[in-house]
Amino acid sequence: MTPVLLALVGPTAVGKTALAVSLAAHYSLEAISVDSRQCYRYMDIGTAKPTPEERARLPHQLIDIADPNETVGLAQFLDLARAAIADIHARGNIPLLVGGTGQYMRALLQGWQAPEVVPDPALRAALEARSAESLWAQLMELDPYVAEFLDRRNVRRVIRALEVCLATGQPFSEQRRRDPPPFPTLQLGLTLERDALYTRADTRVTAMLKAGLLDEVGALLKAGYGWKLPAMSGLGYAQFRPYFAGQATLDEVAARICWDTHDFIRRQYTWFSLNDPAIHWLDAGNPVPAAVQCVEDFLRLQVRPSANSVP
Repeated sequence: MTPVLLALVGPTAVGKTALAVSLAAHYSLEAISVDSRQCYRYMDIGTAKPTPEERARLPHQLIDIADPNETVGLAQFLDLARAAIADIHARGNIPLLVGGTGQYMRALLQGWQAPEVVPDPALRAALEARSAESLWAQLMELDPYVAEFLDRRNVRRVIRALEVCLATGQPFSEQRRRDPPPFPTLQLGLTLERDALYTRADTRVTAMLKAGLLDEVGALLKAGYGWKLPAMSGLGYAQFRPYFAGQATLDEVAARICWDTHDFIRRQYTWFSLNDPAIHWLDAGNPVPAAVQCVEDFLRLQVRPSANSVP
């Protein structure tokens, strides 16, 4: 069979990990986490990492590869993910991309070649001292086409795009060559009616708090991982900042996480469009039979007829 690539996309809390583990009972899969937060150690509950039991049933790559005071940017992720895909193919298994970080997933599936510009700490510090509005305005002057794929609310990525523009003297958008993966790819998407998905996400937030999310955040702070770190700006962590400053109750933090999760889900659907013909969308209520059938049909098309087969 030709080497292939599977991808499982969709918004947070929709059940991607559960479906991935179920598929592993049918195929020789290894998962690659496409999540910009699960790569950090000590951040297990808030990032909804697969449990040890799930990882025993389906090996996962690119989880726990960096400390929270390190940064795993798009360029590094692409290098690591492409190497993981090659390793999995070499073992005779099928790589399964699983995650909800839309930019990372799209970059990998479309073959973006991220600009290789070394971070400049002094420049970044100067940019971080400015307002989000002024940063976006400058980026629009230097590279108006970047608005087609970059969310202006993601200040960290706006700063990175500005850094690349200023360091190279060229628009960030023009430096993104595309070289798609050289093997057939199947994209499966999980979706759910929006109110039901919000309810599921809220239930998960409650479960995270019961599982010890507050203690996890406290341990990170005690270990010296401060609020300014990119890792600590993530959903489920940044919302605790007013609590530890004595400015909010735990109930208020929980409500804010739920609200921000709903907003995050809305933004994820701009990356994973229900109208994208490349994605086979499945209802998250009972996705396993349909997912297995999609994979079966896809793999059947990739089987090369033998030289002695009769046409």
